[in-house]
Amino acid sequence: MLMHALLRRTVGRKKKWRYDQTLFENGLYCRHRISFGIRKNDARFMPEYFLNQEYQNRTYQREAVNYKEFEQCTFRHCDFSSCNFIDVTFIDCHFYHCNFNGAKINHVALRTVGFHDCEMKEVNFSMCDKLIFDIAFDDCILDFSKFYALKIKDTVFRNCSLIAVDFMGADITAAVFDHCDLYRSEFDKAIALKTNFKTSYHYTINPQKTRIQKAIFSLKEVKGLLFQHEIIVADI
Repeated sequence: MLMHALLRRTVGRKKKWRYDQTLFENGLYCRHRISFGIRKNDARFMPEYFLNQEYQNRTYQREAVNYKEFEQCTFRHCDFSSCNFIDVTFIDCHFYHCNFNGAKINHVALRTVGFHDCEMKEVNFSMCDKLIFDIAFDDCILDFSKFYALKIKDTVFRNCSLIAVDFMGADITAAVFDHCDLYRSEFDKAIALKTNFKTSYHYTINPQKTRIQKAIFSLKEVKGLLFQHEIIVADI
């Protein structure tokens, strides 16, 4: 095992020692960061780092991925539904056929992450780390999930079920909803400038409460912008 350790002292109001340790063992690259001080024995200051790994057919328990950083990793057919994520970071990662139903992801950083054919019902994205929050969804089920007040500009939702999803107060500028079911999704106080809804359906959006300048809608589904007027739009 080759070990490289760097010890440095940080100077500030509260001085503390940091110990950065890099391990190369059995081809697996891990980096441990330990902050010494008042909480020097707290495991929360020891995130493990995993680079370019692939995980398949795993069922993760409540704290299995806590305090870990994953970069350029791939997850296939994994079950995260029991997880209560704390201090977890995913960078340039992809998830295929994974189950996140009901998972607690309040303390997760999602930085250029793609979800493909995943089930993600009742997942609250609103408390995720907002630094470089960058996600994309293909063929996912996101029913009853929450994106409340998030900035998700240019985000792509493709062939997704988005039933009763909370986009209230979210900035979805230039986002693309490609062939998505938006039945009973909530967009009040959202910013939907240049957002593309052209191929999506079942949405109800109140233009008086949602900024939709230059947003794109199909003629067939434009009735979803008129529901508050209680008028009937009939096909000829």
